[in-house]
Amino acid sequence: MHNNKMICDLETGVCGTAGEDTIQFIDLKPSRKKVNLYYVTDPICSHCWALEPVLRRFEEQYGHYVNFHTVMGGLLESWDGFADVKNGIGSLADVAGHWKEVGKHSRMPIDGSLWLKHPVLSSYPPSRVFKVIQQQDEHLARAFLRRAKEAVFAYNLNIGNNQVLIDIVNQMGLDGEAIVEKAEFPAAQQLLEQDFDLTRSLGVRGFPTIIMTNEDNQGVKIVGAQSLEHYVKGLEQVLPTETLQAQPIPELAKLIKKETRLFSKEIEVMYDLEQNQFHSFVQELLSPDTFTFKEVLGEPYIESSS
Repeated sequence: MHNNKMICDLETGVCGTAGEDTIQFIDLKPSRKKVNLYYVTDPICSHCWALEPVLRRFEEQYGHYVNFHTVMGGLLESWDGFADVKNGIGSLADVAGHWKEVGKHSRMPIDGSLWLKHPVLSSYPPSRVFKVIQQQDEHLARAFLRRAKEAVFAYNLNIGNNQVLIDIVNQMGLDGEAIVEKAEFPAAQQLLEQDFDLTRSLGVRGFPTIIMTNEDNQGVKIVGAQSLEHYVKGLEQVLPTETLQAQPIPELAKLIKKETRLFSKEIEVMYDLEQNQFHSFVQELLSPDTFTFKEVLGEPYIESSS
């Protein structure tokens, strides 16, 4: 119960808490100040996949402050001379072990055994498909990137394979054959090279990296998959005169309709849940005919029925 005394004052004509001025200036317009956010990623970056739950929540709550730019970083051109010494990766088998470790730590499902059976020889093909779709529609391009990451991490599909890419694009309601064919033209590689140039100019050497810059061209660089607090603090640093106002977290029904598929960890992070609350939370908020419970690699997830 509130302790404030509620009054109806004949002189002020107010029913409510006493003490407010009769005329006050208020400003309900959202801030017009925005930052450019560059998300440098790659379709086969396991730590980028691990970042998905936090990045989605940051966008939902603070996306009104940012112009979001997804940039392809070019993690793997080919296996000729490739090595990731820091992560102990010098062979295909090493990647499988590293991916499993990231999946176990993040609880974003990762199989990784494709590296032993049907390895991805280059991340450039799916990156070029992303750039081709991005020329048409930024939102569709990001949806494709999400589907591609689901395919390679959770469902063990080789997204360096043209047929796999065609199937992913077709499932989005686009012309997969035409888009994948276009992605093999030199123009698509030129678009990708532009992203690589931007990546270098931003001083990015690892993925994921998020860079936020304000209108004064001052910014912050956040390297690796970090907590939500890291990104909010970074936004505060580049908008020092703003008092950040987080948007309400969307209802689960709206979120799953937009995203199509959400893994347990993503819902836990979005709604501040414990792992054991996932099933009851979903059942309480969603109508049974709007979604399906599924599981992959021991991790439950929900899929929209519509």
